[in-house]
Amino acid sequence: MIKVLGLALYGPLAASTRYRLGQYVSGLSRLGIDLEIYHLLDDNYLRRLFSRKSIKYGSIFHSCVLRFSDLLRQHEYDLVMVYCELFPLMPGWVERTLLSRPYIYDYDDAFYLKYRAGKMRMARPLLGRKFESLITGASAVTAGNKVLVEYATKYNNNTILLPTVVDTDRYMPKNIALKDKVFTVGWIGSPSTAPYLTELIEPLSTIGKEGHVQFIVIGGKAPIVPHVTVIEIDWNEKTEVELINSFDVGVMPMPDNDWTRGKCAFKLIQYMACGVPVIASPVGANIDVINEYYGLFACTPREWEKNLRLLRDQPIERLEIGLSCRQRIVNNYSLQLNLPILSSVIRNVIAKN
Repeated sequence: MIKVLGLALYGPLAASTRYRLGQYVSGLSRLGIDLEIYHLLDDNYLRRLFSRKSIKYGSIFHSCVLRFSDLLRQHEYDLVMVYCELFPLMPGWVERTLLSRPYIYDYDDAFYLKYRAGKMRMARPLLGRKFESLITGASAVTAGNKVLVEYATKYNNNTILLPTVVDTDRYMPKNIALKDKVFTVGWIGSPSTAPYLTELIEPLSTIGKEGHVQFIVIGGKAPIVPHVTVIEIDWNEKTEVELINSFDVGVMPMPDNDWTRGKCAFKLIQYMACGVPVIASPVGANIDVINEYYGLFACTPREWEKNLRLLRDQPIERLEIGLSCRQRIVNNYSLQLNLPILSSVIRNVIAKN
């Protein structure tokens, strides 16, 4: 049995930990690979962060001690898999020194921007090229979309596309029959991406004037939308699939910038796996996941309004698009399809080291 030490930045409350690492554990085990996952920042940290409560630095110190303890046990494993970084604010060359075993570097966001812009930009002189260092030192890199693959390939030729995917045996359509119900637009995400929803206020409000519309927002702060019933729901792993199945349309608005181009279109993959047609901004991996056969793009309020109206008024076409979306995910973005890819990456690294 090959033993792999998975070092995640966040606890299982983070989608990145669940979908980039956690969901592979069972399948890899069947293939002779034992992946054990340990995180740095636990779920309590994330809950405080999302609710804008003060961070308990004593808890962070304790987490760092545990992370060093995990690193001291590397000799018990054949390989390490690092998601994002070992420690925030630690230079890349130091992290490479701490990694005594061959490692796979995994990422699904444009982390290379973390210390170059925004609130962390003051650390740019020391940390601006941290992630390039981690990528360069890796035995392999698994990247979540083509933009990230292109970037990592500049520093490591052994870079493999590994999309963020779902288990299509869990994410399944539940209610494929047409029903006479309120037109329901839905979004699932996190507090960090919820601000993008302001782009939908005008088009949803216009559609709401024409008939009853409800807008379900899961996992983030919902905007106030005139003429629309807005329902804000806390994310819960046990109910997310059921809630997505209540959507008539799944939406993913995003601005076009360097950070969002690194996003992996995961919302779309969740919606589409459940047979829900989608409307999205044509940014980053969204362009790879959908096209005219599987969903609709919108850049302006008028385009959002037009496409929402189209899917509202044509329920049979909405159903057909949803079924096509489901097949698209089964064929290209399923756990079942990507499990052998990750297994192969791990085995190839072991064989070369």
